[in-house]
Amino acid sequence: MMIQDALNMEELIDKDVLTYADLLVAYLNQLKVDYVFGVPGGAIEPLFDALARSERRGGVRAIVARHEAGAAFMADGYARETGRPGVCCATTGPGATNLLTGVASAYADNVPMLVITAQTPLPKFGRRALQDSSCSAIDIVGMFRHCTRYNSLVSHHEQLENKLIAAIMATSRVPAGPSHISIPSDVLRAEAGFLPNVRTELLTQQFSLSDKTALQRLLQELSQAKRVAFFLGDGCKEASEQIMKLAELLNAPFVTGPMGKRWVNEIHPLYRGVFGFAGHQSARELLQDNEGKLDLVLAVGAALGELGTSGWDDDLINHKLIHIDSSVEHFTRSPMAKLHVCGYLPVIFQKLIDEISEAKRKWGKDWPAFAAVVPANCNGSFSLLQDPEAATNNSIPLKPQRLFTYLSKALPQGTRLFVDAGNAWSWSVHYYQRPEYQGHYHIAMGLGAMAWAISAAIGSALASKGAQPHVCVTGDGSYLMSAQEITVALQQQLPLVLIVLNDGVLGMVMHGQRLGGAEQTGYQLGRVNYAALANALGVDAIRIETPLQLEAVDFAALFRKKGPTLLDVRIDAEEVPPMADRVKGLKGSATPGG
Repeated sequence: MMIQDALNMEELIDKDVLTYADLLVAYLNQLKVDYVFGVPGGAIEPLFDALARSERRGGVRAIVARHEAGAAFMADGYARETGRPGVCCATTGPGATNLLTGVASAYADNVPMLVITAQTPLPKFGRRALQDSSCSAIDIVGMFRHCTRYNSLVSHHEQLENKLIAAIMATSRVPAGPSHISIPSDVLRAEAGFLPNVRTELLTQQFSLSDKTALQRLLQELSQAKRVAFFLGDGCKEASEQIMKLAELLNAPFVTGPMGKRWVNEIHPLYRGVFGFAGHQSARELLQDNEGKLDLVLAVGAALGELGTSGWDDDLINHKLIHIDSSVEHFTRSPMAKLHVCGYLPVIFQKLIDEISEAKRKWGKDWPAFAAVVPANCNGSFSLLQDPEAATNNSIPLKPQRLFTYLSKALPQGTRLFVDAGNAWSWSVHYYQRPEYQGHYHIAMGLGAMAWAISAAIGSALASKGAQPHVCVTGDGSYLMSAQEITVALQQQLPLVLIVLNDGVLGMVMHGQRLGGAEQTGYQLGRVNYAALANALGVDAIRIETPLQLEAVDFAALFRKKGPTLLDVRIDAEEVPPMADRVKGLKGSATPGG
């Protein structure tokens, strides 16, 4: 056999029969996947049997979520931490439909994920068997077609290996995302009798092709421009350090979208803040360019969606734009751009750095600096903030601005912060500013699923095996949707800190209605003692109502624990989040360049 690190047949199985479920698990072991997140059930049982055998040998093992959506969100968090595909599974029927939201979220955010669902045995298709989700019943494969990069039913055991390979490869192509295979239980139980015979390290290989002609045109544009600015999206992650170096060579200020902020040093003197949802006025003023100083805006790794562009605002989407991306699909939202450059971003930006450095050395070419309108300081760039006074306000109830500004200073370096949909987005995008640019700040804005952060943080914490601190910030509305998943962190002894913003309302709904002049309805949750609820689940909890209580929290000690801690933080519900652009977008439509 050609496989390195493969277990021999005697080591792989406990019985005389090697099933196709064992074959699938063998692939996962060779891909160095640690966990499969899921909820067991009748049709998926053969896969859980194979995972149990794998766990006894020290291989990939099952993590049982409390709900299938939580399993998919955990796989999402695992993929973000490791760079490897997250793997989740569900049984047929309602198990698979529960999984769908988490898979759709990963699809919207280009997170690599392998999704495995079960089917009733093939002879029972279309005969109204319990939880039949074949094409002649509740068509699960049909449902997943619209939120996966690859999607197929395995209708015969001899198809499984080829379709599994195709699914794995699709997770890591550009754009990345989830792949789905649905496998009847009798196929999973069928005798395989062989091990994988491929080089699995090639299945997730990424290619580094670049458009050389477009790159030369970009260099020409830069040589003729006097003043350049950058707009950075979430797709710039592999080249973020090179992009900042190029910005310094060009004296070019840079802004980010809400998700792109995690890849930059937010106290860099050239940083002008976030443009788009919950963004900073300094970023808008830079791109408005009222004095006509800007010649070019380089948008890098930017999907140019609604929240990242203030509803496709023409301050950004205009003829000064040069769009640089690894995904051709993103160019459909910048048809008015001066130039599209497609390719592997690290290769493109290393070439730009080399050429610009040579131009400065050989010909004395230089790019004049902008006025330093946003001075950095060691506590964060407070001049960026909408309400810097609230960021240091010690009044009671606790100001959310105060909370997030404090977290940005108090959390240790390397902390993975996962933020749930809702007002937590607004406050964290605007007030949580860090010098780190390794992508440790996580929000999922593609689909915007509430309750994503709780399970994603658990998946990431499992992936880091306790080596890095993890914090999840969620609203009370999101927590009520999926509070049960914290028991997974308890069971797995994860030192996760989960902060619940307790204001008794669906905050984004309430403030959205107020800002938009809508009826005030449907946002009340009532006051819940989340600390007591956590205690009832066996989880340690701290109730925080004042800034002094917040500052008394010993985060270092919490991260050393063998188990999670919940912080029930009572915040001021009347503070208006910086979300006016979102409210305006709900009232109208926009088109790129319109």
